[in-house]
Amino acid sequence: MSDIHSTAYRYDAVCTELGVTPNPYVVKMLEKEKEETVLMKKNGEFKENMHLYLAGNNHLLTDKRLVDDDMIALYKTLQNNLYVTSIDLRFNNITDEGAKHIAKLIEESATLKDINLMGNDIGPEGGEALAKSLQTNQSLKSLRLTGNKIGNRSGMAFAQVLQVNNTLETLDVADCDLTIESIIALSTVLYQNKTLKALNINRPLLFTHQEETTVHYAKMLHVNTTLEEIHLQKYDMRDFGATRLAENLMQNNSLKYLDLSCNRVTRDGALELAKVLKENTAIEILDLGYNRLEDDGACHIAEALSTYNTNLKTLVVSYNNIGNKGLCALADALKVNTSLEQIFIWGNKLEEPATIAFANLLESGRIKSEDTDIRAYIVDGVTKLCELNNTIRRHYYYVPSYGDDVPSWQPRGQNPRGSDVVAIKNFTTY
Repeated sequence: MSDIHSTAYRYDAVCTELGVTPNPYVVKMLEKEKEETVLMKKNGEFKENMHLYLAGNNHLLTDKRLVDDDMIALYKTLQNNLYVTSIDLRFNNITDEGAKHIAKLIEESATLKDINLMGNDIGPEGGEALAKSLQTNQSLKSLRLTGNKIGNRSGMAFAQVLQVNNTLETLDVADCDLTIESIIALSTVLYQNKTLKALNINRPLLFTHQEETTVHYAKMLHVNTTLEEIHLQKYDMRDFGATRLAENLMQNNSLKYLDLSCNRVTRDGALELAKVLKENTAIEILDLGYNRLEDDGACHIAEALSTYNTNLKTLVVSYNNIGNKGLCALADALKVNTSLEQIFIWGNKLEEPATIAFANLLESGRIKSEDTDIRAYIVDGVTKLCELNNTIRRHYYYVPSYGDDVPSWQPRGQNPRGSDVVAIKNFTTY
């Protein structure tokens, strides 16, 4: 099966064989793919593969979520399929039983490269089955399990499989109830693993305030030469942990995306991270949102940007209790720094000196409206800023239905805020 027509025919045959009614959502997406293929053929183009989008949180496409029985049909349809190379199954009602069928598909498939299972009901058994399937798979590059409570047992299974798997490049196990054992095990494996490029391990269940997990990842980053993206949100990280990370990142030349948002880093931690920026390391995206940087911390970051750093392209300091002093320092740094493209500051103390400074940056074109989360306006001669719905991972949880970046298969919905829509670059590597 190397085209959409044979794939759709196989799905109908499988449903007949199982004695079940074809799922309307699956049929709809296969029909949309047929229509797109016909249009491309008329233009002299040929489509070699397909992204099968079956997310359960898209009300424009479906009002029912997929269940375990649907996974049986998908497994039998795709087990020898060469056309479908990625599947999006986020926010459905898939449990351990459904995950086991997906695991069988991963074991037998030679072409699947990306599977998104975010926001389902997969538990420890299903998570362990998915991990074990990676022992033999030689094609899958990205697996996303965000929000599935697979627990410590599955976390240990993923740590074990990363010792032998040499194809997986992206692993997302955020909000999966991993505990300290599996978190540390994953960091230990990455001393030797040379293929994983992106790791999301946000919000583990930690019952310690000693920051052992942060120290382990700091030491790993000192020697790892392949990891390009790491997310460490909600680690209860303080200045001690941020300092250990900074010390070990000084010589790291591979990490491009460092996410430390939703922690407890203050000005002292920001000072140490600013030293990393002064070393002009490979970091291009630094997310420090929802911390406690305040004015002094913002000034430390601004100093690094205005003097030594030429690599950072995106900075997030939203909700950090930063006032006029810190925000004006960042605005002044942007006048000197020409490499920073995106900055997100909403949620701080946006008083008039700071609002004027950023309004001038927007008016001059130094910051584009699609590269920030603010927009300037004037009321009774006073400059104000309002919030824009722009983030660095805008489409992490959903697919857009309006704007300039709507996929061809997605029905267009109505923009609730009018027709003036600005699309923003999506920096996530998932």
